[in-house]
Amino acid sequence: MRAVIQRVTQASVEVGGEPVGVIDEPGLLVYLGISHQDGAGEIAWMARKLWTLRLLRDERSASDVEAPLLVVSQFTLYGEARKGRRPTWEAAAPREVSEPLYDAVCDALEGLGARVARGRFGEDMQVRSVNDGPITLILESPLAPA
Repeated sequence: MRAVIQRVTQASVEVGGEPVGVIDEPGLLVYLGISHQDGAGEIAWMARKLWTLRLLRDERSASDVEAPLLVVSQFTLYGEARKGRRPTWEAAAPREVSEPLYDAVCDALEGLGARVARGRFGEDMQVRSVNDGPITLILESPLAPA
C-alpha cells in the first residue's frame, strides 16, 4: 500500500461538478494506492500511521488535534514509466481487490476516531487543495512490494 500525504488547510473532491468529499479546516489529503500484494495486513498499519503521523503544525498528528482526513483512491501511484513514454499500471490492484481495501482503510481510520471524507472510487474526480507548508510525504506499508 502506498500513500501520498499532503498537509492542507482545505481540500475537496468533486465528481461531475458535485462535491463528494470536503474538509474545510486544516487536515490531511491522502492519495491511497493499492497493489496486488496488499491485503488485510496493511489496513490497520496504514490507518494507524496516517492517524498518528506528526505532520501538522507544531509536530502534531491528526489524532492529537482531531484533524480531518480526505482519502482519495489513486491507482496511478503504482504507475511505472521508466521505459518508453506510456506508463503501465500493472502493479496496481484491480478494482475488485483495491476497492474493498480502500474502504477498509477509511473504515479503520474512522474506528480510530478520525473524521474521514472520501473520494468516489473509480470515478473521474476533480481534487482541489490548499497545501500548507507545503508538506508532502510518501508512505509505503512495510509489506509493500519493492
